[in-house]
Amino acid sequence: MKQKISRKQRKHLLYAQQGELDAVLMYERLAKRVRHQRDAEAFRRLAADENRHASVFFELTGKTLKPRKTKAVFVPLLYTLIGRKKLYPIIAKNEYSAAEKYEGLIGAFPQVERVKNDETHHGDAVLSLLK
Repeated sequence: MKQKISRKQRKHLLYAQQGELDAVLMYERLAKRVRHQRDAEAFRRLAADENRHASVFFELTGKTLKPRKTKAVFVPLLYTLIGRKKLYPIIAKNEYSAAEKYEGLIGAFPQVERVKNDETHHGDAVLSLLK
């Protein structure tokens, strides 16, 4: 039986699903742009994770969304303009922020907890690339 979702919850779930899809494309494009092979491999892994996350949200919303290209264009450009030492902390902050936003969904949707935990690990993983 499909879980009953309020209008507000659906809005949050769709926003999360869109964000995950956007992140997939962003990490895939970033992996092609970066100079360090280790960074490229990490970004490909993160893209795969974000794709799994989008699937979790799809299972809840039942709505097929398409990734928006804004971050996929802008973030690799930022990599070129400001470099990895300035960009990676920004990316990590966005991952941590997503984890905080997902916290409020866990009570109604326990499957989001793993996604939330992954987002925290993503932030840590991106910052570890600078070490």
